[in-house]
Amino acid sequence: MGRKLESARDIWARALGELQIQVNKANYNTWLRDSEGVSYEDGTFVICAPNVFVAEWVSQRLRSLVEKSLSNILGRDVNVQIEVCRHELKQSEPSICSLHADGGTSSKVRKREGFNPRYTFSNFVVSDYNYLTFNAAREVAEYPGQAYNPLYIYSDTGQGKTHLLHAIGQEAKNKGIKAIYVAAENFTSEFILAIKQKQVEAFRSKFRDAQTLLFDDVQFIGDKKQCQQCFLQIFKELFSNEQQIVVTADCHPRDVPSLDSKLRSRLQSGLVTFMECPDIEARLEILHTKAAMLKVSVTEDVLQVIAEEMKGSIRELEGALAYCAAQARLSGTDITKQTVNNFLTGNNHGNGNSIINAVASYFNQPVEAIKGQKRNKEVVLARHIAMYLLREENGNSFAEIGRTIGNKNHATAIYGYDRIASELNVNPTLCQQIAYIKEHLKIHKG
Repeated sequence: MGRKLESARDIWARALGELQIQVNKANYNTWLRDSEGVSYEDGTFVICAPNVFVAEWVSQRLRSLVEKSLSNILGRDVNVQIEVCRHELKQSEPSICSLHADGGTSSKVRKREGFNPRYTFSNFVVSDYNYLTFNAAREVAEYPGQAYNPLYIYSDTGQGKTHLLHAIGQEAKNKGIKAIYVAAENFTSEFILAIKQKQVEAFRSKFRDAQTLLFDDVQFIGDKKQCQQCFLQIFKELFSNEQQIVVTADCHPRDVPSLDSKLRSRLQSGLVTFMECPDIEARLEILHTKAAMLKVSVTEDVLQVIAEEMKGSIRELEGALAYCAAQARLSGTDITKQTVNNFLTGNNHGNGNSIINAVASYFNQPVEAIKGQKRNKEVVLARHIAMYLLREENGNSFAEIGRTIGNKNHATAIYGYDRIASELNVNPTLCQQIAYIKEHLKIHKG
């Protein structure tokens, strides 16, 4: 057996040499480099892949090329089987089915380590619409500062940009590389505070030793000149030291309003890549992945209905499935087409005004204040509770929540939701406040 294993490894090493010439560098590094030859017997060659995702991708996209290369080497037709090396799965990269199991502690893990453990390369669904971006992200995670620097990713809201940033960050952390993730909105808030406290240099120094900087939603600083100058200085310093920079936005650098020309030039100097909206096949694959994470049973025809109707962001697509799963769980029934139709026709998924009105009434605040820019403690709490309830009670996507509450950025909605969700476990007063508002909503609906 040992001889066969060794022989298979040698054969596969030769095949990899040929494949490295036939596919581009990004595809080779992402899908083939970490694979191994396991066995060769009776015309069947078994290849070991590092995770389920790679195994499925190679099987679907590269099987014929792999079989051709092996056939040329062995001088006969070869049937390829691709398996997963379970013993080599890292603890830091859980399988799709185990991701939901520790969801109760995810906020604590994220707070301590800085990256959301649910966002990994292994559970990022890849299709034709985003495979170039995914490959580029994998490569900068593998070779920070060498492959594409900067890497600029843009797409419509909710297509997975933040997911990829966190995946890059976790990959860097696993390798002992210091990675810093910052949303542009938080960057702005901290920078303004640093100006008030006359600690701008200390603020900049926090990024100075980053080996990988992950900057989310750069369009948010488009009309903020001082923030742009600060970010440009940080950018130049990291770039000159060959540290990796990854930036996301909702548009191409040339289309970011009021962006400084020097910063725009810097952002365009590396690889600029766009993620399109997923096609129906990709939407179905995303729904299958999400259903596995949620551990829900759902028929193919129901998934097909959701995939056909939800043509917007991935976040909205996942939100539709999460809503249907919650409705089925609470009612003790299966997810049916009627559940989906209730969601699609707006049952409990309207414009959110009743929730915002209920929150405003409870806190004795005008609706305009919750939707506005005021930052006093009570208004911010009311705003975040409204965001939380819009997600939990209404099933709105974070993009929808942001638009509903004063056209705010989706990252703001995520932050507001996460803040309330994490505090509910330790704050009895907050639990009572939300329970009262929910009761008010029930009475109103009745």
